[in-house]
Amino acid sequence: MTSPYLKFPVLAALAALLMTASPPALAEDAPLDLHAAAPKKSKPVKEAPKGAAPALSASEVVAKANQYLDEARVLTADFVQIGPDGTRSEGVLSLARPGRMLFRYKPPQKLEIVADGRSVAVRDQKLGTQDLYFIAQTPLKFLLADHIDLAKDTKVKHVEMDENAASIEIEDKATFGGTSHITLVFDPLSFALKQWTVLDAQGFQTVVTLFDIDLVSKPDPELFHIDESVHTQSSTKR
Repeated sequence: MTSPYLKFPVLAALAALLMTASPPALAEDAPLDLHAAAPKKSKPVKEAPKGAAPALSASEVVAKANQYLDEARVLTADFVQIGPDGTRSEGVLSLARPGRMLFRYKPPQKLEIVADGRSVAVRDQKLGTQDLYFIAQTPLKFLLADHIDLAKDTKVKHVEMDENAASIEIEDKATFGGTSHITLVFDPLSFALKQWTVLDAQGFQTVVTLFDIDLVSKPDPELFHIDESVHTQSSTKR
């Protein structure tokens, strides 16, 4: 039986940090000022060791994340998802921007989540049903945009960087089910997107980690086809 936590958190929490054992602390309502003046230097800064991540300001972290995401026109990766109830699921993510995406889960799950550029379908292969949503209702919709600007498309709440990761917490109030808080985690050197955490309006946290990322191979366009003749359980979600 498909876990009830799989459908909604991956979509309305869409399929997020194995590095975080608890939900991220939420910032205050005001967005982060990415253009604030840098603090005055009080002491000389030691040169970072060779191979270490450079010290970057919040605006520089966001700019590098934007660059990586914007240049990633296609993506294929294995993923591991940890649901709000601790359920571990695995599968393959395929993405072709703008607008197209497929989360295909491995057995024993019988679930697919596909976006065709307009709609997002959650397919329950065991029941032979699918739920349809508009892309605009889902968290991470900005990752499917033709051009990505995190500061423009979302409210940036917090930026943090250390030798292990660069993380950006954003807020989206326009998702199905209410406001979602999303923490994107990048490699501190290459700024490849490694994982993300989604904390939805109900307080459920979903964690997705990416492995073996391929930014070259183009996914088959047929992967992103949605058959709208398939029985839809609730048309009010569209």
